[in-house]
Amino acid sequence: MRGTAGERGVTGGGPGDTSGSPGANLPALRGHNAALVLGLLRAAGERGVSRLELAAATGLTPQAVSKITARLRADGLAGEAGRRASTGGKPPTVLRLVPGARHAIGLHLERDELTAVLADLAGDPVAVRRAPLAFEDGAERVLTTVEREVAALRDGAGGPPVLGVGVACPGPLDHTAGVLHRVTGAPQWDGFPLRDALADRLGLPVVLDKDTNAAALGLAQGIRERGIGEGAGAGKGTGTEEGRGAAEATETEEGPGTEEGPGTEEARGADDGRGLGSGGGSFVYLHLGTGLGAGLVLGGGLYRGRRTGAGEFGHHVVQLDGPECGCGKRGCIEALCLAAVARGDLAEAARLLGVGAANLVELLDIDRVLLGGRTVLDHPEGFTNGVTQVLADHARIRGGSAVPVTLAPGGERTVADGAAQLVLAPLFGPRHPALAASREAVG
Repeated sequence: MRGTAGERGVTGGGPGDTSGSPGANLPALRGHNAALVLGLLRAAGERGVSRLELAAATGLTPQAVSKITARLRADGLAGEAGRRASTGGKPPTVLRLVPGARHAIGLHLERDELTAVLADLAGDPVAVRRAPLAFEDGAERVLTTVEREVAALRDGAGGPPVLGVGVACPGPLDHTAGVLHRVTGAPQWDGFPLRDALADRLGLPVVLDKDTNAAALGLAQGIRERGIGEGAGAGKGTGTEEGRGAAEATETEEGPGTEEGPGTEEARGADDGRGLGSGGGSFVYLHLGTGLGAGLVLGGGLYRGRRTGAGEFGHHVVQLDGPECGCGKRGCIEALCLAAVARGDLAEAARLLGVGAANLVELLDIDRVLLGGRTVLDHPEGFTNGVTQVLADHARIRGGSAVPVTLAPGGERTVADGAAQLVLAPLFGPRHPALAASREAVG
C-alpha cells in the first residue's frame, strides 16, 4: 500500500481558487472546499463555528457549506458544539472538529534515537514512544525498529484510523521521490527509497522529509503544544494534560521502547501553549543535535527549494582551511560547531551558530530565529544568549533592530510533532482566513 498521505486522506485535494475568495463553488473542487472548512473548524477549537461563519470566511454558498459539513459529520470528523445566542430567528448551530476521529503518526529518526508520536487531528499528542536507533547501521535494522515501535504505538492507543505516517530524518534527501541522498556519517543510505520501503512495511501512506523541514512545517502551522511541563526556556508552564497519561516501560536495546504520555514527558524548552500564531511570517528553525540543519519558512510557507534540497545549513563553509567535515568538505559550520561542543566550548559553539544565523538574516531578511535540537535544549540559555548577541552586533553594524531569537516551541518533540503535520497539514487546506472578520460579518 504505497503512496503519500496526500493520496489517501479525508480530502481529495484540488487546485487553488482564482476568484479572490478561498472557496470555489465548483464540483471539481470538493476536496479543496472540504479542506478549507476543516481548517476553519480546527482553528475555531472548542468554541466552534457556525455554518454562516464558515460561508462568510470561505466565500462558499450556505448550501455548499451545509453539504460539506453534512459529509464531515457523517464521517465523524465534525460534531455539534451547542448553539449561538439568537440575534433574531433560529439560534445557529455551532460545529467543531472532532480531533479524535483520526490519528496521524510522526516519526523522528535521529542518528541514535527514534521518537514516535501518535497525534490527533488537532496535532495534539495522544501517545509518545522513544527507542534507541543506530541510523548508521543501515536500512534493515532501522526499518525493523520503526515497524516495531509503530505497531506498539497503534496497539496502545487503539481506536480511530491512522491517516498516514510522517517521517523526519537527517538530510539531504529528495522529498518528492522519498529517497535519501548521502547523509553525513551514513553514506550507505544514498539512493535508498525510504518512503516506499516504510509504506510497504507499515501498510500506511508515508511522507518523508528532512527533520528540520518537518519541525519548521509544524512551527508554521502554529501547533499548540500541550502537556509539556515547565522546563528551561519556558515562559509559563502548561502543566499536565489530564486524561492522556500513558504507561511507562523499561527500555532495552532490543526490547520495546519507552511509551510516554504527554502529561509525563520531561520537557526541555517547553512553550507557553500559544504556538507561533496564525501568520508564521518568515523564520528559520536551526536544529543542533547530532548534526546541524535549518528549516526555512518564507512568507508563511515551508521552503524546500525546487529540488527539495534547501536548508543544508550545516554545510555552509565558513572557514576555507577548516577541519574536514563528514560531508567531505572543509570548514563547514556543522563540523566547527560540533567540535566546539565536543570540547566543552559552548560559548564558541553558540557564537558559530550565531554567525550562521546572521548570514541567513542578511540573505533572506527573516523575521525571527528559532532554536532547537538536543544540544541546544541541554544548554538553552547559553545558545539563545550567544546567538542573540551575534545578531545584535550584526544589527548595530547594518542598522535597524535585531532579529529576535527564541527556543522553538515543543522541546524534544518539535521534530516528531512536525512529522505528524506532514500528514495532517494537507487535510486542512492553505492558511485560512481569520474567523474574527467572518463573525463580525454575520453579526
